Amino acid sequence: MAQFTRRWFAGPLLAVAVAAGAGAVPGTAQAAGVTGTVHVRSTLKTRSGPSLAAKAVGSLHDGQRVTVACTVTGQSVRGSVRTTNRWNRLASGAYVTAAYVSTAKPVPGCATTSPQAQAVQAKPAAAAVSAKIGTVRSADGKVNIRTGPSTSAPVKRTVTTGTKVYGVCGVVGTMVTGTVRSTTQWNRLTDGTYISHAYVVTPTLHVCPGTPAPAASPALTPAQFIAAAVPGARQGRQQYGVPASVTIAQAILESGWGRSGLASVDRNYFGIKCQNGSYGKLANGCHVYRTTECTKAGTCFATADAFRTYATMAHSFRDHGSFLRVNSRYKPAFGYSNDANKFIWQVWKAGYATDPNYYTKITSLMAAYNLYQYDTAK
Repeated sequence: MAQFTRRWFAGPLLAVAVAAGAGAVPGTAQAAGVTGTVHVRSTLKTRSGPSLAAKAVGSLHDGQRVTVACTVTGQSVRGSVRTTNRWNRLASGAYVTAAYVSTAKPVPGCATTSPQAQAVQAKPAAAAVSAKIGTVRSADGKVNIRTGPSTSAPVKRTVTTGTKVYGVCGVVGTMVTGTVRSTTQWNRLTDGTYISHAYVVTPTLHVCPGTPAPAASPALTPAQFIAAAVPGARQGRQQYGVPASVTIAQAILESGWGRSGLASVDRNYFGIKCQNGSYGKLANGCHVYRTTECTKAGTCFATADAFRTYATMAHSFRDHGSFLRVNSRYKPAFGYSNDANKFIWQVWKAGYATDPNYYTKITSLMAAYNLYQYDTAK
């Protein structure tokens, strides 16, 4: 995971964040265009239209300069520069998401007569420009849309699986276990009603205005932290085969005994990130943080990343086990599920952390606090 390069958190941008796109587009682009710089870890596709589903017509590399003629509204993308639904039309006529491109000055909007700009207006009138289209997924029959973010709120109407809904922001409400995930997030729709995020596949939403930030967990002593960690670590051992001692020691090291902002606010003890707005079935949302990352060569740069948020410590620990299990690079470690030291050696050897002393630090914690005792089932 890339989070084990050096990183400092400077504070949250937005919880459950996605940048809303601008509304109307201004007039024609300046003929000279605006110079932009690509920021991407591998390559960035240019496309025939403002959508990831549009045909790829070329590719760009990190640091490459491009000439941006104008921008249009299209598919929302979470990138290394920003999360946005703005797409840059290049001088060549191809499109590239602005999520991975920085410019020295604002880029004008494309003329409204542009065929591509016209195409993205094909939304039902009920959906606001900033709304995110979601699809209901239910194996439990009809899903209730309510007047508030609670299972006790009155039902306004019901929808069936496959129905499109238009969310404008998210709030914390009653925990619901649905077909898609278990979560406390509820999506506020364009008509002011609410649907549980547990039954909706959708891009990540803004936190609704006025929604209080999640409260930070109180600092724990080492003994308290370990006691709180044991149940989730043992669940991870039973479900995925990761030794509980390894999970607890990694959580201690990576969260600073639970005192990092990511752990104390979002109960994320391992720095697991969201991927294109997706956060799996054990997390309950995403939280964007400004960070500084450094390459192995020592070059540091500012960036922003979305990290998973969890309702409980146990969910974070189980997701850590799931993360290791589903990533093929860590497969050799699971031949040593009954030998914690060999397990973490294989994980480190597979590239989990760039710190050359990571293995020593983890095994020292396991020995110092006798964490091996929790590897036995109870």
